[in-house]
Amino acid sequence: MRRLLPPPEPGSPTRPGLAEPGLAQDGLAQDDLDAVYAVPVLPPGTAHVRSNFVASADGAAEVNGRSGALGGPADRWVFRTLRWLADVVVVGAGTARTENYGPAIVPPERREARVAAGLAPVPPIAVISGSMELDPAARLFDAEVRPLLLTRASAPADRVAALREVADIVVCGEERVDLKVALAELVARGLPRVLTEGGPVLHAQLAGDGLLDELCLTVAPLLGGPGHLGIVAGLSWPSARPMELTHLLEEDGALFLRYQLAREQ
Repeated sequence: MRRLLPPPEPGSPTRPGLAEPGLAQDGLAQDDLDAVYAVPVLPPGTAHVRSNFVASADGAAEVNGRSGALGGPADRWVFRTLRWLADVVVVGAGTARTENYGPAIVPPERREARVAAGLAPVPPIAVISGSMELDPAARLFDAEVRPLLLTRASAPADRVAALREVADIVVCGEERVDLKVALAELVARGLPRVLTEGGPVLHAQLAGDGLLDELCLTVAPLLGGPGHLGIVAGLSWPSARPMELTHLLEEDGALFLRYQLAREQ
C-alpha cells in the first residue's frame, strides 16, 4: 500500500517486510496505517464519529446484498485497523443481520497497544434497533464483551426482555432512536471514539443530522452495475455535505480515501 496524499517526503525510505501479509512489501507498515487513521484528541464529553465503507467505482456499496465481495486484502487491513482504533463499533440492525455480524476480533499485540492508549482491550459492537428484531442466538452475542443495543423506550417489551440476557440495553429516545442521544450515551460509557460500518440508512442519518466527523471510503476497482445500494440511502437532505480529503492511499488499483466533515453546531 502506498500513500498518494499527502505525498511522501522526498527520499523517504521504504519499509520492506513490514507491510500486511499479502500486500506489496515496499509500502506502509501497520504503525504507518495507525498514524494515517489516528483519531484526534477529543475534548472531554465529545464523540468522534467515523464511518467506514467500501464501494465500487460506480458507487455500489453491495453485491448480492453484501459488501464483502467488494473488498480485497488491503480493504480488510484498513477495516481491522479502524476497529482497533475505535472505542465502539456501531451498526444498524439490518446490516448486522445481513452481514451476519460477530464480535470484534483483536489479536493480543493489538490489545496491549489499545490498553497502552487508554482503550479497552476489545471494542464492543453497538447495534441500533428500534424493533429489536434480533436473534439472541446470533453469533453477534457470542462475545467476550457484551454488545450494546441502542433502542427506543417503545420497543416491544418481549424482545427487549429476551435480548437483555445477552446484551446491555440502552434507551435512546421514546418513539425512535435519537442518534444524538445515542452518541451521548456512548460518551457517558467511556466510548467516545465511534466507528460506524453502516448500513446506508444509518450512515445517511448520521451525515444528514451533522453528526459525522469522518468518512473512510474504499473505492474498489470494479463496476457493480445498476440497481445497487450506495453508501447512503433513505430520506433526502436539505443540502449536500461538503468534505475535505485528508489522506489518499492506493493498493492494487483500490483507492483508500479519508474525508473530514464539518460538524453542524
